[in-house]
Amino acid sequence: MDKIFKAMADINRRKILTLLKNGEMSVNELLKYFEITQATLSNHLSILKKAKLVESRVLGKKRIYRLNVELLRFFAQNIDKFAGNFGEKFCEEIEVRLRK
Repeated sequence: MDKIFKAMADINRRKILTLLKNGEMSVNELLKYFEITQATLSNHLSILKKAKLVESRVLGKKRIYRLNVELLRFFAQNIDKFAGNFGEKFCEEIEVRLRK
């Protein structure tokens, strides 16, 4: 659980998780929502992958990322042990806008 807490401590990583909630996305698709470099985004994705919050697959030259929903549900259930009914608050949306 420590890796999950550390991975979720960054707002950009939480934003990535929110975006992936709607389905699989490539790095280039994700990049449209950020004002960071591709290298920085890839670093964030690497941290999320090490925490097992996201999974990836290769499609041609693209790496496609998806949310590990089962792990997030498990995490929310464990948080409920400490905070009671925290899962509902935990799943609130992060405002996501396209980069101009």
